[in-house]
Amino acid sequence: MVEQFSTLPQAPTWAPARGEGEREPALAGLAIPAILKLSNIVLRRKWLIATIVILCTLVGLIVTLLTTPQYAATARMEISREQKNVTNVQGVDSEQVGRDLEFYQTQYELLAARSLAERVVRTLKLDERPEFFELSGVSPDVDSALSLGKAKFGTALAKRKRFDLATNTLLDSVNVRPIFRSSLVDVTYTSGSPDLSSTIANTWTQQFIAASIDRRYASTADARVFLEQRLGTLRARLEQSERELVNYARAKGIVALSAEAGPDGKTQAARTLTESDLEALNRALTEATASRISAQSRLAGSAGGANANALGNAAIGALRQKRAEVAAERAKLLIQFEPGYPVARALQGQIDALDQSILREESRVQRSIADDYNSALRREQGLRERVSSIRGNFDTQRGDSIQYNIYQREVDTNRQLYDGLLQRYKEIGIAGVFANNVSIVDSAKSPERPSKPSLPTNLALAMFLGLVGAAATVFALEQIDEGLREPSQVNRLLQIPLLGSIPVVDTEVLDAIADTKSEISEAYLAVRSNLAFSTDHGVPRSMMVTSTRPAEGKSTTSLALALILGRTGKSVVLIDGDMRSPTQHHSLGLGNTTGLSNFLSGEEDIAQLLQPTSVKGVVLMSAGPTPPSAAELLSSDRMTNLIPRLLEQFDHIVIDAPPILGLADAPLLSRVVEGTVFVVEAGGVAVRGLKSSLGRIQSVQGHVLGAILTKLKLAQAGYGYGYGYGYGYGDRPVADGAVPRSA
Repeated sequence: MVEQFSTLPQAPTWAPARGEGEREPALAGLAIPAILKLSNIVLRRKWLIATIVILCTLVGLIVTLLTTPQYAATARMEISREQKNVTNVQGVDSEQVGRDLEFYQTQYELLAARSLAERVVRTLKLDERPEFFELSGVSPDVDSALSLGKAKFGTALAKRKRFDLATNTLLDSVNVRPIFRSSLVDVTYTSGSPDLSSTIANTWTQQFIAASIDRRYASTADARVFLEQRLGTLRARLEQSERELVNYARAKGIVALSAEAGPDGKTQAARTLTESDLEALNRALTEATASRISAQSRLAGSAGGANANALGNAAIGALRQKRAEVAAERAKLLIQFEPGYPVARALQGQIDALDQSILREESRVQRSIADDYNSALRREQGLRERVSSIRGNFDTQRGDSIQYNIYQREVDTNRQLYDGLLQRYKEIGIAGVFANNVSIVDSAKSPERPSKPSLPTNLALAMFLGLVGAAATVFALEQIDEGLREPSQVNRLLQIPLLGSIPVVDTEVLDAIADTKSEISEAYLAVRSNLAFSTDHGVPRSMMVTSTRPAEGKSTTSLALALILGRTGKSVVLIDGDMRSPTQHHSLGLGNTTGLSNFLSGEEDIAQLLQPTSVKGVVLMSAGPTPPSAAELLSSDRMTNLIPRLLEQFDHIVIDAPPILGLADAPLLSRVVEGTVFVVEAGGVAVRGLKSSLGRIQSVQGHVLGAILTKLKLAQAGYGYGYGYGYGYGDRPVADGAVPRSA
C-alpha cells in the first residue's frame, strides 16, 4: 500500500467549477419517476422475484403433469330446416316436418338418443375393447356389471351388460351443443385418448346421418326391385348393339379416332383414321409446294454470277476482300513502277488466282441451289401421288359410314335408355341421402393438446400467481426495508444535503482511490467540491467523518478526503479518532505505537505523534494504544486544545470518528470540529436509525455538513450520467450490479 500511494501524481491546485460541485445536491432533491423507481426495485429483488415465479410455475407444472389429461374432439354438423329433395323420389316423412317448430329440438334429442349410442357401440365394437373403459374412467374392479361380464364372458347376459355399460359411458361423455342463432350443432366427445375421442365424435355424426337415411331408404324397396329387372334387359340390348357396331367397323376398315356427343346425347362428328391421314398428307403437300416454289425462285435468281446467295456466302466474301486488298497494293506499286515490275507481276498473279477461286465458289453455290430445287420437286410429286391415293379410299369409306352411323345411333339410343334407368335406380337407392337435411361441416380431428388440464393455461395462471405473490412479497419487504436506496432520498428523508454518492467498484477501494482516473476517485473529488460550498470560506478546516454503524465506509471516506485535499496542494492531518478499532495506520502502511490516545493522556509534543505518509501534504495521527475508556479521554479539554494547535500548522483536519449508535465518542468529537460528514451505506441502516444518529449529533450542537451515500450500485442511482463517464469511456470492467460506462 505504501508503494501504491507513493506513485500518486500531484493533483492540480484548482478546485472544480461550481456547476460540477452543485450537481448532486441539486438533483438530490428531485423525485425519481415512478417507473424508474419501480425498475430499480425489480433489479434489486430480481432473484427473489425469479425464485417465487419459478416455484409457482413448477408447482403448476407438477399439478398439471400429475392430472390425467382429457382430450375433447368436436365434430360440427349442419341441420337445415329446408329439406333438399334433389331427386323426384319422395321419402317417408312429409315435407312439412322440417318446418315444424319442434324440428330442431327433435333433432337435438335424436343426437343424444340411446339408439344412436348403440349404433356407435356396434360400429366400433367398443364393448369388446377394454382400453375404451379404462380411457373413459370406468374401472373393471369396482363396476359390478363389468365384473359380471368378466366372470361370465361367454354368456349372452355378460355381453349385454358390457354393451349397456359401453352405451351408458358414451352417453355420459358426449356433449351436444347447438350454436346460438344458427343451424349448426357441435358434437363433442371427451376421453383420455385423442384418437379415440376423434373417432367416436366422427362416428357419432356419421351414424346420425346414416340413421336418418335408413328411415327413408325402406320406402323405395319395391321401386328398386322393378328397376333392377329393367336394367338387366337394357344391359343385354346395349351390349348386342355395341357388338354389331364394332364388327361392322372392323369389316369395312373404319377406324374412328374421336367422337363427340351432341346436346341430345347422340354420338356425332366421328373422325376416322383415313380422314386424319388425308388431312396430314394434304398439309404436307402444301408445305412441299411452298418449298419447291422457294427453291425455284432462288435458282432463277442465281443465273448471274453476283446473285444474293453468292454475295451472302462467307467464303466468297473473304476471297473478294482478299482480292481487293491485293489490287489496292498493286495500284500503289504502279504509281512508282511499270506493270512489268516483278513485284507488280506477282501481285497480278495473286489477283488472277483469287478471281479463279471466286468463280469456283460461285459455281458451287449455284449447284447447291439447283440440288435443293430438284429435291423439293421430287418431294412435292411424291406427296401429290399419295394424296390422290388416300382420296380414293376416303370416298369409298364415306359410303360405308352411312350404315356405320345407323349402328352408332342404335348404340346411342340403347345407352341413353340404360343410363337414364340406371340413374333413376341410383336416385331411388340414395333418395334418403339426397333428401336428408343433415351434413357434416367439420370432421373431428385428433386433438394435439388435451382440453383439460391445459398446460399453457395452468402455467400462465401459475406464473401470474407467482408474479402476484412476488409483487406482494417485494412490497412487504420494501415496507420493512427502510434503508436509503437512492441519492434523492437523502435530502427528502434525512433533511440534510447530499455531498456525493460513492459507487461500488470491482477492485480494492484504496487502490481505486489512488487512481485519479477511477470512478471512486472522481466521486470523492465531487464530494470535496460540494464541501467547498458548505461554508463561506470553502472546505471546512476541521471536519469529522462518522457513520451510524461500522463498515459503512467512514474510514475509507476519511482517508479519501484527506488524499483529495492533499492533491489540491493543502496540508492535511488525518486523525484516527476511532481508538476502539483503529484502521488508518493499516491503510497507510504505518505504525500505531503512539497517537491520539497519547496526546489525550497528557503527551504535549504533538510533532512526535504525527507520522508522514507517502502522499504529499498528508500526515497521520494514528489512534495510538487502545485506552481503557475512550469516551472519558474525548470528553476532556485535551481534545478541544488539540484542534486549534493543529490548525496552526495544517490547512485541514480530517477526523475518522467511531460509529454513532451505542457509543458516545462521535457526539463528543462533533463539538470540537467545524462540521460533521455523515456516511450512509446504500441499503444499509434503516431511516429511523439514521435519524436517531443525526439527532445525537444535533443534540450536542454539532453541525452536520451533509451525507455521503456509499456502496451505491449505479443501477440504483436513477439520475444523471452516474460515475461511468470518467476517463476510459467504459474501458474498465464494471462491478456487479453497476451500470457500464458509456461516452
